[in-house]
Amino acid sequence: MRPPDASKAILHPVEQERHRSLQRLPPGSELARFLDWYWAVAWDLRGRPDYEAEVLPYPCVNVTFEATHSRSGGFVNGVCTAKFVRPLSGVGETFGMKFRPGGFGAFTGLDVGAFRDTAVELTTVLPDAVGLTEKVLAAVTMAERREIVEAFFADAAERAPDDPSYRLVLRIVDAMEHDRELTRVDQVTERFEVPMRTLQRLFRRYVGAGPKWVLRRYRLQDGAHLLAGGRTDDVAALALELGYYDQAHFAREFAREVGMPPVAYARLVDNDL
Repeated sequence: MRPPDASKAILHPVEQERHRSLQRLPPGSELARFLDWYWAVAWDLRGRPDYEAEVLPYPCVNVTFEATHSRSGGFVNGVCTAKFVRPLSGVGETFGMKFRPGGFGAFTGLDVGAFRDTAVELTTVLPDAVGLTEKVLAAVTMAERREIVEAFFADAAERAPDDPSYRLVLRIVDAMEHDRELTRVDQVTERFEVPMRTLQRLFRRYVGAGPKWVLRRYRLQDGAHLLAGGRTDDVAALALELGYYDQAHFAREFAREVGMPPVAYARLVDNDL
């Protein structure tokens, strides 16, 4: 498993760092088959203006344990196909489990397409998790919280059968994320010798969103990440590198998803430094 870039998927990363902390921990051996990492966000904005943290989420399910002004409890958060905006005010924290794409579906046996663009209380999805949220939030450190969660889910993870379809989804999604030459779904079906309808069914069942959207999300994440890192000298070349027909197509999609054109985003991020 590749180590995550701490700022990938985070919009306005430098500005966000001024308003909240972010930590990540790898999963233990029991859950590594299904989880990418644990993450924790905390903030204390007492005496400061409220802030909205923006993210282009990964194509995966997150289970979160939250204590905030806007909502508290345990939640299953399905794939979010739009920009995610989290209002931060006062004091708050969230401890999360980022499942691998397809991991929550393989772990639970559920069709994760049903959770797309929504959050459901944890005990509604996993009734045996009654009391887990309180135990997690009562723990002091992130490592202790990880230990509680892993102990709770260890038996279920061990019993989960090997799933060839899930392993195929992992291979396909990994290629989509890291191979920027993959820009069209037909390239994916050809490389992995999977019929289009089969690929679409697999992605709905395990990922919760279609393969075309997953490809576009990863390329948009790449674009935002590169722009935030100073790649602003030739946006037209960047658009082509990311697989867009031209700069105009990239600019329109970027503006629709992020809320502003690429050049404006790069300038705003530069002003944050």
